[in-house]
Amino acid sequence: MVDDLVNDAKERMTKSVEATRHEFQTVRTGRAAPQLLERIVVEYYGTPTPLNQLAGVQSPDPRSLLIAPYDVNALKDIEKAILESDLGINPSNDGKVIRLSIPQLTEERRKELVKIVRGLAEEGKIAIRNIRRDVMADLHALEAEVGKDDIHRAEERVQKLTDDHVGQIDAALKQREADVMEV
Repeated sequence: MVDDLVNDAKERMTKSVEATRHEFQTVRTGRAAPQLLERIVVEYYGTPTPLNQLAGVQSPDPRSLLIAPYDVNALKDIEKAILESDLGINPSNDGKVIRLSIPQLTEERRKELVKIVRGLAEEGKIAIRNIRRDVMADLHALEAEVGKDDIHRAEERVQKLTDDHVGQIDAALKQREADVMEV
């Protein structure tokens, strides 16, 4: 029973680390990547819809993205969603596709993006600490059945898991900060 709780915690923490790494990919660096647009939600016929469900996104070269909507009527809505996002990119609409030119990042914008990445990392760490808190509460509920010694050993294992996964997020954060600050 105790091992099941610890294994479940490990699995959930690993998923949190992966989700955080995925979120890091949505933060812009100096290169164009379709992942930049994953967080963009378009108001399409009154329904919030992820951009990748409304259009195909390609990166024809390192400095631009090409968005080809499946429905040409969605062009204006997609353009509006991109303008309202925190990307800081102006879309160019030619009536059939939207082109995004990814400009060189200024030093000021790089620092803003690093703050965003740090915020995403902190959200990931909070998720991991919440998992630890929940598992610790479940372990204490089992104390009468299992015994204090087993619970104490399990708590140490859960804390070690927490430290390992927070370390993984820190390592990914350091890498992403380097990517963002790279000129």
